[in-house]
Amino acid sequence: MYARELKRGQIVSIDGLYYQVRLVEAKSPSARGAQTLYKVRFNAVPGGQKLEQTLTGDILLADVDMQRRGVTLLYREGDECTFMDSEDYSQYLVNASTIEEQLLYIADNAEGIVALLVEGQLLSIDLPASVALEIVDTTPGIKGASAAARTKPARLSTGLEVQVPEYLSNGEVIKVNTETGKFMSRA
Repeated sequence: MYARELKRGQIVSIDGLYYQVRLVEAKSPSARGAQTLYKVRFNAVPGGQKLEQTLTGDILLADVDMQRRGVTLLYREGDECTFMDSEDYSQYLVNASTIEEQLLYIADNAEGIVALLVEGQLLSIDLPASVALEIVDTTPGIKGASAAARTKPARLSTGLEVQVPEYLSNGEVIKVNTETGKFMSRA
């Protein structure tokens, strides 16, 4: 696979390790005949170590035979998370530290989670663009507070902390952007 064909979320092999593409930026130099450069940010899977490289479009990267499967989080036990395939009900174990940041966005019975499998092993998960989570701890809502007013911290059912408008209170369900980790709206 050429560097110019890379897309966010793909997994490639670099020096025998698997890396997931997190960000691709194309830069076109102004000089005549200059090649377009691609600044690519990778995260190692599993592990999460970051790697940044600037590549020309004709550099070849080792493509990995990856499967994308819809999954649901069954349960967490110690340092292990068990996901179940939505189609054939097979189960995949993954160390919680591998997907630690993403676990904050996964509530019980969450839908839209996609597992990235290489050789039958779950390496990473992709989350939907937004998730609905319940507020479990915040200061009481203020009546008459407008939607554009100040914000306050709120802890959600998964342990994630976000800033929410003052009019929200405990027990309400809100939508959170999984990319930025910010409040979007009521669910």
